[in-house]
Amino acid sequence: MRKVFQAELHQVGEELIQIATLVQNALSSARTAFLDADIQVAEEVISNDARIDFLQNDLDERSIDILALQAPVASDLRMIVGALRMSASLERMGDLARHLAQLARLRFPEPVLPESMRGHFEQMFDIDLKLISRMISVLEDRDISEADEIFALKSELNLKHQRVFEMLADPSWDSSVPTAVDVTLASRYLERIGDHGVSVARKVSYLVTGDWAPASDTRPTGHGHIGTDAGE
Repeated sequence: MRKVFQAELHQVGEELIQIATLVQNALSSARTAFLDADIQVAEEVISNDARIDFLQNDLDERSIDILALQAPVASDLRMIVGALRMSASLERMGDLARHLAQLARLRFPEPVLPESMRGHFEQMFDIDLKLISRMISVLEDRDISEADEIFALKSELNLKHQRVFEMLADPSWDSSVPTAVDVTLASRYLERIGDHGVSVARKVSYLVTGDWAPASDTRPTGHGHIGTDAGE
């Protein structure tokens, strides 16, 4: 019975890594769709999000079954509860990648961004992709020393997000109001992807150590959320 239980726990961990890898692929493709106004890639990202949703639901059902049938305790209980929370964060990251692809589809054949902001958003995408790569490593290896790099990347992302508002407020900004809204939403989506990546890393740390250190709020202040999904 114990071997079966451990096999079930292992499967939960493998599914988390599978979902995280799909999220990584989704954001990489969303980067192409968003920056290059590639409608075909945008449609693929939007369509493929259903796979992430399905796997999250499957993992959650599996985890709930384990809770009901095995009554885990101590570290095993932390693993199951943590998996439920991490799967929710990963699913939201997939949703945010889909939102970025939807912006690309909405503005096609025009690009979402003015050319002056392209380089800045390339950097934001690259930070998020690097953060997700480190997050997957933490999930695979349970090496919480890598979490510090994730936190550092998130701080860098926060500064990039803050810079977007400064660019929009600059007197030289001459693009339209809809473009300003799109830019704000896109920056917020990228910032929130980083937030969820940090959340996953912290939960892995909790699984390994049993200690939960409340996160300090690393998000920029002074700006409201724009858009119905910006707070995901």
